[in-house]
Amino acid sequence: MIEILQQALFIFATWQNVLLLALGVFIGTFVGAVPGMTTPMAVALTLPFTFTLSPVSGILLLLGVYKGGIYGGSITAILINAPGTPAASCTVLDGYPLARRGEARRALDIALYASCIADFMSNLALILCAGFLASLALAFGSPEVFTLILFSLTIIASVSGDQLLKGLGSAAFGLILAIVGLDLVYGTNRFIFGEVELMSGLNFIPVLIGLFALPEIIAFYGRVEVAREHNPLAGRGAGLGDLRKTLKTIIRGSAIGVILGAIPGIGGAPAAFLSYSEAKRTSKNGDNFGNGEIEGVAAAESGNNGTAGATLIPLLALGIPGDITTAIILGAFMIHGLRPGPLLFQDNLSLIYALFIGIMLSSLYLFAIGKFSIRLISRIADIPHRILFPIVLTLCVFGAYAVNNTVFDIGVMFVMGLFGFMMLKLKIPAAPFLIAFILGPMLEDNFRQSLLMSRGSWSIFFSSPICWFFWLLIVVFVFVLVRRGLSIKLAD
Repeated sequence: MIEILQQALFIFATWQNVLLLALGVFIGTFVGAVPGMTTPMAVALTLPFTFTLSPVSGILLLLGVYKGGIYGGSITAILINAPGTPAASCTVLDGYPLARRGEARRALDIALYASCIADFMSNLALILCAGFLASLALAFGSPEVFTLILFSLTIIASVSGDQLLKGLGSAAFGLILAIVGLDLVYGTNRFIFGEVELMSGLNFIPVLIGLFALPEIIAFYGRVEVAREHNPLAGRGAGLGDLRKTLKTIIRGSAIGVILGAIPGIGGAPAAFLSYSEAKRTSKNGDNFGNGEIEGVAAAESGNNGTAGATLIPLLALGIPGDITTAIILGAFMIHGLRPGPLLFQDNLSLIYALFIGIMLSSLYLFAIGKFSIRLISRIADIPHRILFPIVLTLCVFGAYAVNNTVFDIGVMFVMGLFGFMMLKLKIPAAPFLIAFILGPMLEDNFRQSLLMSRGSWSIFFSSPICWFFWLLIVVFVFVLVRRGLSIKLAD
């Protein structure tokens, strides 16, 4: 073993590997902070530059982009209410309210700390528990994923606050928009109204940008609500007290991210929302979530960054990519003549350990580059709104267009912007819509796949201990919710 570790250190310890890993984290952080420029897009654009590199150098460059991209989305989510990546969409709920109170620096710092701790724990899980978590991931079939997503949808009640009926209506509309497009089972069109562009469904990025970024711009120019002309950053960032207060939340969110990240196809957004829900449910300040609670930022960022290393577990151990980004990284392995799976550990163990060394170092790079990015990019909050909002609008249009290079997506963004503005005026919470829109397709796909497997028998949803576990959690949560609602009514 010592000899293999020495070989791994020899393979990794070159200036090229060290610099390429740092460059990858920097590129990922920058691209992740641009609304519309997703992490898979950044990794895909970087992939051709790895063809002439050694296998370790090329894969480390892509992993650096992946790690930085997941964190980078939180920067603009906090500063301008425009998540750079889908995984950062949950960070908006408390990050932007903190920024509007002049505490953007504090929110950015705690997002960075949560991201780095979660990334480090996820990397440790990858190295120490790859075999166990890979076997756990294999135990999740369509019925298990369906009950998991159904449990995750209980978050809607948590983020609706006192507006439960409005929240449920918002979620219902999100589910309706989530099924727009081609039915993958029967091949029929649903709610496309003759528009060919809708056959592929509504893309998440234009919907996300329109729902969160545009309402603020419309409200500012319509002078519907008073917006501060100058929004300077508060004098201090997050201190040890903030870190101590949120550490339990970060560790719990990291564990949730690791477990969900090891399940192929789940991704960072559901992990962030589930972590957020659990933090709200157990926090003493749960009622303040959604209004600028630092624990909410920590929960969201630890959840989505906790998946970063865990998604590599099924990739390396089983050859199964955990999400879109790791599917691209799988392509990089194959380009260099490597096939992830058990044989890779048997034939190229020193190469795997060299990657593990780089992955652990990436957490330190993420902290250093994240600190630099905060100091640099956080100056956005100092720009007067009359100058900032036209720039944000330009970025929004660019981000919406860059997804599929179609003007149609820009139109979707503006329509969702008007819809988001109406929700803002009517005080309808946007978070339930967002959660339902993200989780809806996964819920439907796994529900229908399960019924196809069982030939229409609903007993498949009660066929395993994992299913029963999530059903039990659903029942407990609904009971607590009803009991809380009754106690509030009695108190009134």
